[in-house]
Parts: sequence; C-alpha cells; structure tokens
Amino acid sequence: MNMVQASAPGKCILFGEHAVVYGQPAVAVAIDQRMAVNIEVSEDWKIDGLRFSPHKHPHVEALKQRLWANGPSLSIKVIGTIPAASGLGSSAALSVAASAALRCARGRQIKDDDWSEGWTASRPNGVYEGPWSADKGDEIYNGAKAVDEDECAILAHAVEAAAQGGKASPIDSSTCAHGGCIVLSNKIEKDLNWLYSRNLNDVSWEVHSVELPESMEDVWLVIGNTGIRAPTAEQVAIVARTLESEPERMLEIETIGIIARRGISALMNGDMEGVGRAMSENHLLLRNLGVSCPELENLIAAAAPSSLGVKLTGAGGGGCMIALTRDARATSEAIELAGGRTLISRLGAHGLEVDSEADSPLWNPFE
Repeated sequence: MNMVQASAPGKCILFGEHAVVYGQPAVAVAIDQRMAVNIEVSEDWKIDGLRFSPHKHPHVEALKQRLWANGPSLSIKVIGTIPAASGLGSSAALSVAASAALRCARGRQIKDDDWSEGWTASRPNGVYEGPWSADKGDEIYNGAKAVDEDECAILAHAVEAAAQGGKASPIDSSTCAHGGCIVLSNKIEKDLNWLYSRNLNDVSWEVHSVELPESMEDVWLVIGNTGIRAPTAEQVAIVARTLESEPERMLEIETIGIIARRGISALMNGDMEGVGRAMSENHLLLRNLGVSCPELENLIAAAAPSSLGVKLTGAGGGGCMIALTRDARATSEAIELAGGRTLISRLGAHGLEVDSEADSPLWNPFE
C-alpha cells in the first residue's frame, strides 16, 4: 500500500461565532459528517484528478509549504460529506485531515529527546506510535508519536488564519482535530478540562474540552442548509467593518460572550432547554450584527416550533442553521418543506483519525 488517508469531522458552533474572534467564549461540537484526504506519490501535483492550483486550494498549499515543501509530487483526493462554505467547518476539517495525512506520510522520530523527523506507523487504538526501532547513521528511529492531534490543530489554525486575512479563532481547528465538545474562553475555566492556549494577533484563547452529559442522548442537531455559499472571510470582514465604524457595538459582542457562558453552564448541567434558549438568544444578536440573511431566517422560523433552540451556525450570510431538537424527523421535514436541505447528527462525534497508512514512508526527508 503506497497511500495515506486521514479524516476529520465537521463542526457546529452552538454559541459564540464572530464574538470568539474578539476573545469571547464559544462552544462547538463535532458532527457525524466528515472530510477525508487521501494522498499518494504522483508524477505531477494533482487534486481530485485535476492539476493542483495553489490559488484554488490555499489551505492545501499552505500545508504543503509547511510539511511537504521539498517532497515528491502528490495526487490528492478529497472525499467528504460536509458542504463547502456552509458554516460546518469544511475547510478546517480538510486542513486537519490533510495535515495528518502529510505528517503520517513523512513520519516522525525522537532524537535526543527532541522532536525530529522520520517514519513511524500507527496503532489501531489511534495512538500513533512506531512499532519498531532501527538505526540509520546518527538517526535513531524509535517509538515516536507520528500524528499528533494538537499539532494538526495548530497547523489548521495557522492556515485558516492565512486564508481569512489574519482573523480566525481556533474553535474550528480544535473541534475538527479533537472531536467531542470544545469550549474557547478568554481565561482558563476551572470546571472544564483545559487543553492548551492559542494566540493570534494579540488575541488569546484558552481551549477546553467538555464531557457531554448522558442527558444529551435523546437530543439531535438538525442542520438546515440554505445552499448559499458564504465564505467565512467575507462575513468576518463585515463584522470587523461594523465594529470599526460603530465601536459601541462591541457591547453586542460582549453580550454574545455572556450568553455563551450561560449556555456552557446549561450544557454541563444537562439542561437542554437552557442550551436551546441560549442558542436562540445568540441568534438574535448575530442577526442584529448583520450576518444572517432571509434564507436563513426562513429555515429558522420553520424549525422553531419543533425545536429547543435554533440559530445560524458559522459565519452566516448563507450556509447553515442548526436546530436542537428531540424530534429530528419533524424538524427535518419542516426545514425541507421551507426549502432547506438537511443533515442530522448526534452531538460530539469522534475527532481526527488516520484511516489507512502506507507500509513505508511516502517521503523520508533524511534520505
């Protein structure tokens, strides 16, 4: 086998989009829909059978420069069930999966207790450790961790920020890498499982994971897609311009943060009605900031009667809305009757996985 494939889930933001860019807390959950990236050595750079264009695929190009700058040409296939430009983290899932595939394809080693390069393979339990040791001159190939979720989250955040003009929170990349439920805050939350800190352009976030309660087993997320592509960078720019021309509206950003904290508390207590109320309140503020649209409002109005809470998810301007519901069928039918296309997911799907790996490195930088 001379190919590597990795996959990562999409995400839905329950609370805090846009405000999170300015350091406010936000909550996201991984969804069942996933993106997979398959790579193998090729005579020319290709993506999905076509000539690779850095301009059309900036995330892949950025990862190529970081992990594969001097490596051989690759044929890349992207396979997934996450609609593009819909607020479901398609670009972050792609970036996380691609970074994992590239890292796995070149491997890693530990030399003198420091990270270095080399080849290791993964184990079925998802802990990517080398099953063998071998000497190669001064290089010692031993049981190093080849693919690391945190490294992939860091890389994905970096390329997301580059594609979005320098403004990007780590919520998409962290959720797509780790799966489950991720909380970002401007401080370490003592009641949450703190993972790490992130910093970008003088904004800092503390990244946490949350164990979802058993009471969530009877609730679903129904995702309604307007079919309107809404690139995140454009919507982030709209909010930035609004705050620049009307700085007093930063109060709305801060209020979203307050609602997000209330939603986090409800989530941890298993209060699904409280979670739903926070979602709906969050949406009203996002609508006031100008990032909703008539198509989203139409789907949200259709889903509201059968749902605990409804809101747009992601950047807005199109893309998707989400409904927290105990009757997924009724909510889905209502959204589709209003003209939307639906996906249904549990909350908190599993994160990054290496689905298949080569028997030997696709490229060893030490050779």
